[in-house]
Amino acid sequence: MIQINDLSLQRGHKSLLAESQLRIYPGWKVGITGKNGCGKSSLFALLRGKLSQEQGDLDVPKSWQIGHLAQETPQSENSALEYTLAGDVELLALEAEIEAANRAEDGLRAAKAHEQLEAIDGYRARARAGQILHGLGFSEADTHKSVNSFSGGWRMRLNLAQTLMRRSDLLLLDEPTNHLDLDAVLWFETWLARYQGTLLLISHDRDFLDTVVGHIVHVEHQKLNIYQGNYAAFEKQRAEKLAQQQANYEKQQTHIQHLEDFVRRFKAKASKAKQAQSRVKALEKMQLISAAHVDSQFQFEFPKPSHNPTPLINLEKVTIGYGEQTILSKLNLQIVPGMRLGLLGANGAGKSTFIKLLAGLLAPLSGKYQTAKELKIGYFAQHQLELLHPDESPLQHLQRQHPDDTEQALRNFLGGFGFIGDMATAPSAPFSGGEKARLALALLVAKAPNLLLLDEPTNHLDLDMRHALTVALQNYQGALLVVSHDRHLLRATTDQLFLVNQGQVSLFDDDLEAYRQWLLEQNKEPSQTSTQKADKQQQVANRAQKRQWENRLKKIDQRLQKLTEEIEQVQDVLADPELYQDREKADKVAKQDTMLKQEQQTLEEEWLELSESLEA
Repeated sequence: MIQINDLSLQRGHKSLLAESQLRIYPGWKVGITGKNGCGKSSLFALLRGKLSQEQGDLDVPKSWQIGHLAQETPQSENSALEYTLAGDVELLALEAEIEAANRAEDGLRAAKAHEQLEAIDGYRARARAGQILHGLGFSEADTHKSVNSFSGGWRMRLNLAQTLMRRSDLLLLDEPTNHLDLDAVLWFETWLARYQGTLLLISHDRDFLDTVVGHIVHVEHQKLNIYQGNYAAFEKQRAEKLAQQQANYEKQQTHIQHLEDFVRRFKAKASKAKQAQSRVKALEKMQLISAAHVDSQFQFEFPKPSHNPTPLINLEKVTIGYGEQTILSKLNLQIVPGMRLGLLGANGAGKSTFIKLLAGLLAPLSGKYQTAKELKIGYFAQHQLELLHPDESPLQHLQRQHPDDTEQALRNFLGGFGFIGDMATAPSAPFSGGEKARLALALLVAKAPNLLLLDEPTNHLDLDMRHALTVALQNYQGALLVVSHDRHLLRATTDQLFLVNQGQVSLFDDDLEAYRQWLLEQNKEPSQTSTQKADKQQQVANRAQKRQWENRLKKIDQRLQKLTEEIEQVQDVLADPELYQDREKADKVAKQDTMLKQEQQTLEEEWLELSESLEA
């Protein structure tokens, strides 16, 4: 196991850890959380032997092979497949040994190497590498392209592929989902569930942590505090502590009031779709989440749009693409104030293309595309971080956008995004990815748009900033369209999901869990036997049957409750002696009593049968 005793760690003049204690047992999957700059990545460097502690002891079993996710953008002319295979160092060594033995015509040496290759499942290595690449969103054709032919984000995916290919007893992953889309994140969760070693994971994705880890190490006040359970359990435990701090009480109550107001406004729609119901459930959990983040430095809100015309955008039979290549066709959609759309779909399906159309950055090839005169778009995508002026400070960026506002008003606004004191006037060039993303968001919020188009807005944002963005979006009064691999953000801020698939954009009238099941159906192996296909079809039928039974049970419960009230009313009438002075009326009431009781008995029997079927 990993043991840390009385350990102190320092970077430059900053103390990161002081006399910290920690034990992590083999096979544990542990999420590492804490504010940016608290020492999470430095802890990883310490475990890898790249840093030394000032005092104390760190013990990692010497026999453990450590795998880690490289943060540098790779440069290589090798193919994506060969680059991924290079992660399996033992495989490459054995293949080199076999080649050397063959050149030396040493049959015994070659046989031993082949035996070792068999023992590590080396003959399936290329198939395993292909599966990893496919899971991370690479097509078959992509696997043969050179590493250098991919964009920076895709090269970082190749780093992850190589890391997953490497054999390890301890796996260190620092923000592995930053460059993944939702489809790849869902596949990655399944891969990590099968991982047999010890996992330490730094992530700001709440749902990802909830699914993958069983312990949380929170780095706070230079200590390593371990909590049992996933991230939701950690938030609950920490919230209970923080809720007792009177100094933070009023701030917490403000957050909770925002959430409760939002739920009240939304519940009228909650019966319309599973997506709506799951969103309300997510919001009901947000009180505890709010409490866990009451000490956050981030707090802001979107100004009310000056105009909210209807519709904002109207699409009729629109086709979009690049040159002669059509990406999406026959698009029919009206964007109106109050719409909150989440966009789903595989990488390359056309999500970003669709957003560029709405943002006015891509003209339609055909069809009718109309926008309101007062349309004011707030568009966020990762490339916009590159549009920041590196020699200018956050304050200068904002002053150019709002030249008539006072410096103090602009400073107050920037403070909600964490740009306080000297940081508000410092050049943005050396800012981290997270700090640049916060600045880009601040500039977007300050525009008071009536249509927000957000393409992966949470990349590089820590959990506190993600929470502040979620709260702000819940109270936003314009129209919203979001593409994100952060499922918590999607659940908490959108009420309709649209699917981009096979050149179409259509309503996905279900929730994110159903989307996971849909993906599994889409990505099933083509070589499945007829029996496996029949089993899949039966599972789908069973789920449909289960939903029917559950809906029938709800209706029976409602009818039984009403029957009980009706029977009680009839019983009161029968108990009145004056009833029997009118024989005909008494017979009629008695007959009604019998019919109600018969219906009650029949429904109770049906309820029992359905309950037993559901349990089975």
